[in-house]
Amino acid sequence: MTEITLYSSNYCPFCIRAKQLLDGKGISYNEIRVDGKPEVRAEMARLAGRTSVPQIWIGDTHVGGCDDLIALERSGKLDTMLAG
Repeated sequence: MTEITLYSSNYCPFCIRAKQLLDGKGISYNEIRVDGKPEVRAEMARLAGRTSVPQIWIGDTHVGGCDDLIALERSGKLDTMLAG
């Protein structure tokens, strides 16, 4: 299974939804919280080119945010990406 990294914030509804989707599929992920950590948020923004959360990577591929993750799931591409 390919490693998933998810930058998130505690009360972000999009972060919660993305984690619910992954949890519902039984997929583990490495969650990095950016709350109160400007240096971590800055690193995420540098890597993603975006400042909003969540920002999600599957392996070395930047997927984007929650809407992007849901689109991958709906198109059937998420499972393929996770299988590596």
